[in-house]
Amino acid sequence: MIPVSMWGLRPCFVRLLFTTVLVLGLSACSTAPPQGVTVVGSFDVQRYLGAWFEIARLDHSFERGLSRVSARYDLRDDGSIQVTNRGYNAAMGAWSEALGRAVFTGDSHTASLKVSFFGPFYGGYHVIALDPDYRWAMVIGPNTGYLWILARERQLPAGVRDRLIRQAQALGVDTRALIWVDQSTPGG
Repeated sequence: MIPVSMWGLRPCFVRLLFTTVLVLGLSACSTAPPQGVTVVGSFDVQRYLGAWFEIARLDHSFERGLSRVSARYDLRDDGSIQVTNRGYNAAMGAWSEALGRAVFTGDSHTASLKVSFFGPFYGGYHVIALDPDYRWAMVIGPNTGYLWILARERQLPAGVRDRLIRQAQALGVDTRALIWVDQSTPGG
């Protein structure tokens, strides 16, 4: 006779189910860049620090409905980076803010980091395009379903935007799904 667990499932099935959920959960928290993606080298974190405006993004629940989104990166005493993401939720008439921590996944001159907003769970943050003067950047997550275009100003020149879109398309990103973030100020 094969023992049955409290849910009426065989122990081997319960172990298989648990292992599958664990593997899927850990893969969702991947910190490596997508296969075939080249991350910016010769990265200078000091130049990257400060305020950035989110120009475009792919949709995810944690930013859904937000406009005027910005990110601020500040160096912490322990060498990690304080991440402050902020956006305006017009439906609620309120600002939303999330605080996180980023650390390099390897050499600090390679723009490949992992970011956590929820305790021990990290996601990949990989700068794949960067203006030589650090005026704009394109960031991809652990897969092509996560992409952000950032700039120091609220707008990005059309030529730069078009070039970044072509680069993202070449990586397999569905650029038709990009949300172009409203960065207008109230009344403007």
